[in-house]
Amino acid sequence: MRAGMEQFINNPIYTITAEAMSNGRDNIEVVGQMLKAGIKFIQYREKTKPALDRYNECLKLRQMTRDNGAIFIIDDFIDLAIAVDADGVHIGQTDLPAQVVRQLIGNDKIIGLSTHSEEQLQKANMLGDIIDYIGVGPVYATQTKKNAVPVGFSYVEYATKNSKHPFVAIGGIKEHNICDVAAHGAKTFAIVSEIVGADDIVGKINSIKNTLQKK
Repeated sequence: MRAGMEQFINNPIYTITAEAMSNGRDNIEVVGQMLKAGIKFIQYREKTKPALDRYNECLKLRQMTRDNGAIFIIDDFIDLAIAVDADGVHIGQTDLPAQVVRQLIGNDKIIGLSTHSEEQLQKANMLGDIIDYIGVGPVYATQTKKNAVPVGFSYVEYATKNSKHPFVAIGGIKEHNICDVAAHGAKTFAIVSEIVGADDIVGKINSIKNTLQKK
């Protein structure tokens, strides 16, 4: 297991930035609140900002996460992850192949791969330790991914039984439905709008943690 993956395994909440949904707050403020609430695995996902803005923002976030013992993953932008010495990258089905990404970022960094079907999961299994974890979803309809077709609980159950990698369930997961996702085998949950859009981010994260503990 690569360094940093223990944070994935041991912490059920995986957060992702979404500045457009953050009620006017920037990612620096939002991530600061995530870290204050004890979040240990954070993905930076901003696809439309200018490259220089992303770079300057991620330099700050990299230092903040490092100071708080949190893992910092960058979505899609491998060059950015290398430039700011992030802990890893998260890639999708239409990004560079995982084997190529591994060659680019080296053997010590974490790679996550999104999957949306049983076929994609089986291909992920064949990658072995080239990748470290997979995303499974979208479980529900989601505002953060346009045109994403929900896969529902059946795929979560399939991943629970068949994935050779740890997985994070993603897509429309909120406090009110997270226990339903957990009941189908998920142990790690990516939560986006429910957290970044909360008036009290720390309070919301603590409430979600409490909900999970009661299940």
